Amino acid sequence: MSRRSTEGSRFSLSAQWNRALSFRSSHRSSAGTTNTTTSSAHSTNTPSSSTTTHHRKPFSFTSLRGASQPPLSKRLYRLIKSANGLIAAHETAARERLSIATQLSEWGEQTGDDALSDVSDKVGVLLSELGEQEEAYAGRLDGESRAVLKVIRNTEKSVQPSRDGKRKIAEEMGKLRVREPQSTRLVTLEQELVRAEAENLVAEAQLGNVTRQKLKEAYSAEFLATIERAEKQAILARHGLRLLQLLDDTPVVPGDVRPPYAHASQSRQILNDAEDDLREWRLDAGFMGDDKTVVVDGTSPVAPKVEEKGKQKEKRDKKAEVGRESIANTG
Repeated sequence: MSRRSTEGSRFSLSAQWNRALSFRSSHRSSAGTTNTTTSSAHSTNTPSSSTTTHHRKPFSFTSLRGASQPPLSKRLYRLIKSANGLIAAHETAARERLSIATQLSEWGEQTGDDALSDVSDKVGVLLSELGEQEEAYAGRLDGESRAVLKVIRNTEKSVQPSRDGKRKIAEEMGKLRVREPQSTRLVTLEQELVRAEAENLVAEAQLGNVTRQKLKEAYSAEFLATIERAEKQAILARHGLRLLQLLDDTPVVPGDVRPPYAHASQSRQILNDAEDDLREWRLDAGFMGDDKTVVVDGTSPVAPKVEEKGKQKEKRDKKAEVGRESIANTG
């Protein structure tokens, strides 16, 4: 099944906020089915310690493909295969984030505490979006980095025959010189070797050009995707900390009653702020050149403007200050 085939069922933060600013409404209907399925899966898949055995890894088409790779492309083939495992791990992490978000929201609801119920639900929304960012990152690794590395691998595979052809002609010439030093076939083989070397020279030059270009392209895409995931998850984490400040954790003595929870509107506003910040996020212009390629030199003509960074920081600080003041006034 294709990795992207599950996108239709993914939880969207923007869509969820537009509906109810709550995590629970989209999951309550499927909770019973999910729990039943999970329980049956656990009971089916749990191995018995008394029957644990060690089996030889079965032969598969994947191992067959690996064994059939030419020597030149074997290492990159293994690297690409390992990258696929990394992508699967990020997708698993994304699913676990969503599962944890669901469980947190449902737990908060059953506590019967209005404050815990609201805060846990809103935190669940942010946790689910952290998972969405993880899945988006996995998609970019697959489509923009791993796929580009395959171009290098395929080019390596296409160069291998020309290397092998040149080597075989040279070996045949060496054997013939030992057996029949005066053979007229040596002249023919020398001509074939000249043609093979010329063909191989072109193929090697193409391989060098493609390798440099595509290696740069693949890992530029991976690093840019890493920056985007990190900065967007940092945005969500900061707003998550704002949400937690709404929860009054002042100890109470037995018999006392906590003040009623009065921060529901503020928690909704925090989610709106997080949505706005994600929508307005842009990659720092200092990373991109006029031709949209990555620039790491600080002398680039499109280096980030100090005043723009200052305005963004001022905006974030202002939001945080307003949140602290509103909490203090209502407390």
